[in-house]
Amino acid sequence: MEVWHAVVLGIVEGITEFLPVSSTGHLTIVEKLLGLPIDDPAVTAYTAVIQVGAIAAVFVYFWRDITRLAGAWFRGLVSGSARAEHDYRFAWYVIAGSVPIGIVGFLAQDLIRGPLRSLWWVAGALILWSGVMVLAERLATQARGEKELTLRDSLLIGVAQCLALIPGVSRSGATISVGLVRGYDRVTATRLSFFLAIPALTAAGVYELPAALSESIGVANLVIGTVVSFVVAYASIAWLLRFVAGHSLLTFVWYRLALGGLVIGLLATGTITAT
Repeated sequence: MEVWHAVVLGIVEGITEFLPVSSTGHLTIVEKLLGLPIDDPAVTAYTAVIQVGAIAAVFVYFWRDITRLAGAWFRGLVSGSARAEHDYRFAWYVIAGSVPIGIVGFLAQDLIRGPLRSLWWVAGALILWSGVMVLAERLATQARGEKELTLRDSLLIGVAQCLALIPGVSRSGATISVGLVRGYDRVTATRLSFFLAIPALTAAGVYELPAALSESIGVANLVIGTVVSFVVAYASIAWLLRFVAGHSLLTFVWYRLALGGLVIGLLATGTITAT
């Protein structure tokens, strides 16, 4: 991997991590176009580690919310009255919603590093999950806000997050879609998606860090990709929160379908290989 590869991949990660278009799917496609071996464990690990930059952007952007939630959670551990606060319950909902992807991600790591790195999977998931996003928008009532969030719905959205282990599905696309189906407004579903990303992507990045520290990647490229993803993701968060307040997920569906179709065309004509 060269330095400019790291810069390009950091930009791609920062732009796509929180958009419902699949950052992992985009990174896999771009890595292939750059001539990197996408089924190499080091490249797979690199993809996971630079996501920590995007999560750092979440920490900075939402630091007041995170500090408030953490404080409420710790107070609730020792105070009965504090446990009645919404922030205490919300903090637990984020923790509970993060458990499914931790379990599934650990048990399915060989599948994630192997067969799912195929561009056929990426293209198929981009197209098929677009149908789910269309259905979610049609079923959405947006009648519930953040204070109506329940443990059951947090777990359901957490289970949906597991589907994002398939490159092309999109973690934010999966969580926001299920949030809409459960009746939550787009801003609530998007905010929850951001908070659920913190434990999921941080754990994945830390777990994959040793594999990413290989000679083929290089420490400098790892740092560059992570820093660039942080800067770009910070801008992406601000834009997305404003965008979802007045626009539906359908805006992204056409892009997903076009990209999925393009990848299938390139694969079918032999222009690129699947792995």
